[in-house]
Amino acid sequence: MACSAGGGGAPGSPCGACKFLRRKCAAECVFAPHFCAEDGAAQFAAIHKVFGASNAAKLLQQVAPGDRSEAAATVTYEAQARLRDPIYGCVAHIFALQQQVATLQMQVLKAKAQVAQTMAAAGGGKPSPAAVADGA
Repeated sequence: MACSAGGGGAPGSPCGACKFLRRKCAAECVFAPHFCAEDGAAQFAAIHKVFGASNAAKLLQQVAPGDRSEAAATVTYEAQARLRDPIYGCVAHIFALQQQVATLQMQVLKAKAQVAQTMAAAGGGKPSPAAVADGA
């Protein structure tokens, strides 16, 4: 998500945030390194709609310079998620992933039980717990 120095493709062109806000991009623009002139305006539009430009600027200024790129990416993701799902935002995606993990864990347990049952039927004896845990 990081852009070249100055944020714009050509010297003097505004970064995506300044382009969206229709203002001149200053040399010390906090958004310039993180919102490219090409696709940054669309990303910043979501941030502006959800959080506001001033709040986003304050947030980025409070973060250490080395972590700002990651913070900008996170805020962009959260804003886009909030626009997709105004009630739950990015929590909806987290919840869906947790549900998927739970479903997959159940499938693994069922598969291990099936392996143990098959081994017991084929070998005539009960497999050791270590063999079931290893999936062998």
